[in-house]
Amino acid sequence: MQRIRTVVMDAVTHFNNDDGWAMASHVALSILMALFPFMIFGTALASFLGANAYAETASHLIFDTWPESIAKPISREVVNVLTVERGGLLTVSVFAAAFFSANGVEALRVSLNRAYRVAETRSWYVTRAQSLGFVVIAVLVIMAISFLLVLAPLALRLARQYAPWMESIISAVDSWRILVAAMVLIIGLTASHLWLPSGRRRLIDVLPGIGLTLVAWMAGALMFASYLKEFATYVSTYAGLASIMIALVFLYIVAAIFILGAEINAAIINARTRPTVVQDRQE
Repeated sequence: MQRIRTVVMDAVTHFNNDDGWAMASHVALSILMALFPFMIFGTALASFLGANAYAETASHLIFDTWPESIAKPISREVVNVLTVERGGLLTVSVFAAAFFSANGVEALRVSLNRAYRVAETRSWYVTRAQSLGFVVIAVLVIMAISFLLVLAPLALRLARQYAPWMESIISAVDSWRILVAAMVLIIGLTASHLWLPSGRRRLIDVLPGIGLTLVAWMAGALMFASYLKEFATYVSTYAGLASIMIALVFLYIVAAIFILGAEINAAIINARTRPTVVQDRQE
């Protein structure tokens, strides 16, 4: 218990002293600003490569893990944006969308560097290229899943026809979208903690913070959705801006939890190395 208390106090203290709340605000605003450019860039690239189901898949993967009261108005606007006809892939607007999407990744990098208490040693063009790579990989993953959207209903129909004894398993698979969204979220968190901040970390070093982040995200989302349902007055206060303000507050909560997860990892790493340092000094 003493070690757990020490780790928690180290993480919370560093979070407060190193402008964690301000960084959470920066991450939330950057992600919100990057959301539409990311979807526009992904749709343009998917259309160029023939993945026509990209828009629906991306909407599900991004918003299925959000509370419905928060996700519904935003996802509706996203779909409206994605259904607008655009020109070819190689346009200035699409490249600008890719650049602004990478800004969201850069905000995550800065917050993780602070949380892990490291200074960025890579050149700016290396980190920017990595951020663009994250964006492109995310788009390609969503495209691959969008192809499954076409194949999955056919596979389920054939399974029901030729293997009716597997109905219980097939019914469970019918809810695969939520499972896929959760898996993409976990993989994205792991990749962010391992490769975005400067320095090297092992998988075992980042798992505690990732687990805490997922549990806290679920609890925070449920509490915020309950608050919106019972007590919130965002609509009367912000009128037409209510959906944006709700999404921004939700992303602020998510970002703060994300940074705290990295702070927990850093505190655990420090707790592991501290006895070794003290022993070396005594020798």
